[in-house]
Amino acid sequence: MSVVTLGIGDFGAVNKPGDVIKTHALGSCVAIIILDQATRTIGMVHVALPDSKVHPARAEKLPGYFADTAVPALLEKMREMGAGANLQKMIVKLTGGANVMDKNNTFNIGKRNVLAIKKELWQHRMGARAEDVGGTISRTVTVNMDDGKVVVTSPG
Repeated sequence: MSVVTLGIGDFGAVNKPGDVIKTHALGSCVAIIILDQATRTIGMVHVALPDSKVHPARAEKLPGYFADTAVPALLEKMREMGAGANLQKMIVKLTGGANVMDKNNTFNIGKRNVLAIKKELWQHRMGARAEDVGGTISRTVTVNMDDGKVVVTSPG
């Protein structure tokens, strides 16, 4: 059993019984969780910003940081671990994308992250089956390999 904890811009995958994958403090950031039912591989990425064009060097070093580079990077990681090629059969869930510090909605980073992720998923003919996004709360998300349940918690 291992616990894979992801920071901002990190991505990873698990596929052994007892494994857990999690990320903390999703404010405007968004976690993309993908489950390949056929191979029981679960991947997750902690996305911070919608578009890698603002910092190409960071995107090259940390592709999970940006929505447009995170999805391909996560899918490749999952393929390396044996996940199948049928993307349409994978289950996708999203959480995060809150507005926790921008009371005047000046930047709307959370909302922009969610939209950019959905756009990228659609380009791969994928879509979210469930989501817990928006609002004004920070979230932590944990996925247990044994049952595949996505558990979202927040302070209070």
